[in-house]
Amino acid sequence: MPNNSMKDILTITDPVRISFIEALLKDARIRYAIRDAHMSDLLGQHNGLFPKRLAVDADDAMQAERILRQAEQWYDE
Repeated sequence: MPNNSMKDILTITDPVRISFIEALLKDARIRYAIRDAHMSDLLGQHNGLFPKRLAVDADDAMQAERILRQAEQWYDE
């Protein structure tokens, strides 16, 4: 559940990529939230106007970035 200590780190539209990133973060035990999922889903997965935002606990942001860079997933869509 997102709270004030969460930091947005990526914007994503691809549902397969989101699943992969979620698996990476779960494996590393990094708490995360997918923001704007309902609006993005309402308009379709490739709408481009409302991508989903990936947020992690601010204390874990650097570790999440390192993990996503190693997996070549550190980029916005």
